[in-house]
Amino acid sequence: MTLGQYMTEQFSLMQYGEFVLRILAACLCGAAIGFERSMRFKEAGIRTHMIVCCAAALMMIVSKYGFADMVDASGKDFPGIRGADSARIAAQVVSGISFLGAGIIFRNGTSIRGLTTAAGIWATAGIGLAIGAGLYLIGFVSAIIIALMQVIMHKYSISYDAFIVGRVHCTVTHSANFRTAMNDFIEKNNMKVLSSKIAAKEDGVTTYDMTLRLNQNITMHELTDFLESIDGVREISCELGM
Repeated sequence: MTLGQYMTEQFSLMQYGEFVLRILAACLCGAAIGFERSMRFKEAGIRTHMIVCCAAALMMIVSKYGFADMVDASGKDFPGIRGADSARIAAQVVSGISFLGAGIIFRNGTSIRGLTTAAGIWATAGIGLAIGAGLYLIGFVSAIIIALMQVIMHKYSISYDAFIVGRVHCTVTHSANFRTAMNDFIEKNNMKVLSSKIAAKEDGVTTYDMTLRLNQNITMHELTDFLESIDGVREISCELGM
């Protein structure tokens, strides 16, 4: 019996269909998680999560069933392969996917972005491995839990997740009035000044450049309306969610 004949007998057409079904199911789970990320304009969206989950499922299938030629027709191991670990490919996915996640995380000033997206990609790879191994229920339930958790945690943020980092740049003529009004606004809204830079000019104009941690409930419209209401404000520049 040739190797080709043995491989044909090893996997039937129905089994190959099962493998394809696992890959398609992994794509569906990856798309569900990626859809939530794309709705929030994140770096890794539907395509990225689908590819990761699909590839992880494929690697799991290869890891489990890609070594059928390691035994002869009678089921005995070929010489020289005793002790070989057929799960080593799947094991490398867990660590290898970390490099992809690391490329999404970046720092902008005092804020760090991409952590949740990177964690989602790592989890998506795990879902792909589960479906590739034939654990459909575990894979689908995990995808639903992760997607729901993302939606719920964005809607009902707690602790530091309820805050975003913003930058405010103002040019004012009445510095004392601006400082008083700004301090009251910061205290009233439970905000925190992360960094500040003040530059006073000879003509009495003062420039404020502040980085703030503020609640997500504060909108850009509310912040700019407050700054515009302060006497002596000449120029305003705001950036939220840096």
